[in-house]
Amino acid sequence: VQLQASGGGLVQAGGSLRLSCTASGLTFRTYAMAWFRQAPGKEREFVAGINWTGGGTNYAEAVKGRFTISRDNFNNMIDLQMSSLKPEDTAVYYCAAGNSWYNPPESDFDYWGQGTLVTVSS
Repeated sequence: VQLQASGGGLVQAGGSLRLSCTASGLTFRTYAMAWFRQAPGKEREFVAGINWTGGGTNYAEAVKGRFTISRDNFNNMIDLQMSSLKPEDTAVYYCAAGNSWYNPPESDFDYWGQGTLVTVSS
């Protein structure tokens, strides 16, 4: 199983970025998916989750209204559209595949991507 995250980079505060995560080696449509992030010196935290069909989503309060998670079960991928970015959004972003999507603990996820760095300058 491989989860490949991409799309990170440097952006100014107020800007936008779109992260993508492509999955292989698993029956993608049977997994809930999520994005987590880990800022420097902090623990990894849940950002957004999406259910198996894409019909259900959930967001951390810190990103609600600014980030949108989506999935494409035909192409085995999820996206995270991030807008109105803030310096506090700076982190390594990880995609994960597992059994939960509604504010789940990390232990609910079987597979993790390698992470992609997002840096938001002020």
